[in-house]
Amino acid sequence: MAIDLTTDAEVTWCPGCPNSQILVAFRQAVTEFVEAGEMELHNIVAGAGVGCHGKISDYLEVNTFNSLHGRIVPTLTGIKLGNPNLNVVGFSGDGDSFSEGFNHITHAARSNTDITVFLHNNQVFALTTGQATTTSPKGFKGGTTPYGSVNEPVNPALIMLAMGATFVARTFAADITKTKEIMKAAMQHKGFAFVDIIQPCITFFDTREYYKDRVYWLDGKHRKGNIDSAFKVVRGATEDRVPLGILYQAEQPTFEENILPR
Repeated sequence: MAIDLTTDAEVTWCPGCPNSQILVAFRQAVTEFVEAGEMELHNIVAGAGVGCHGKISDYLEVNTFNSLHGRIVPTLTGIKLGNPNLNVVGFSGDGDSFSEGFNHITHAARSNTDITVFLHNNQVFALTTGQATTTSPKGFKGGTTPYGSVNEPVNPALIMLAMGATFVARTFAADITKTKEIMKAAMQHKGFAFVDIIQPCITFFDTREYYKDRVYWLDGKHRKGNIDSAFKVVRGATEDRVPLGILYQAEQPTFEENILPR
């Protein structure tokens, strides 16, 4: 069955914004699932938070909605509890979930809620013109840190591993094909799936060239089912080398299985 996931809404991201690459990758992932008969379109729900990433809900011809700022994860959890047959996906930003809604995403990982979260990580509050977030590098100069941020950035993948997420991955928005494949693997995973998508903001913090020279894809030697190996890879990331791929994946009872009557 051929499907068209575009809408009539005008795409208003900055021309060249990597958010558009994430949009294309997700459309391709859903299209492949549906056309292969692996998922039904009406069973896919895609929510988004507040920030530049949140516009993605307007550009997807699937069941979509926007949550309050920082509250996308508990909303997704409620939807999944209400109908466990749905494939529930959320788009969030580093400001949305690792600044505003930090407690929600960590507890969802700890509970192994059966949802997928795609983090648009541009290391800045872009929608409100460039303030520092929890993932901004130390020394970042923005609207709230004119002399440079004094804080060390948080590592989303490391936090998700520490909180018990059963699927943790990282990708680079510029690689649409690999991002699509990572998205598909995350959506097929049973349990809390988290994908950190490096998505440079071309207006307020353009790191495209920086990451192009530093990202690399993990090879088959990485044991993604070994938590110690995953921690070693994530902690071993340096300013010169940023690993991409499925960092960790394991099977554990989900939050819904633990609390819903059998």
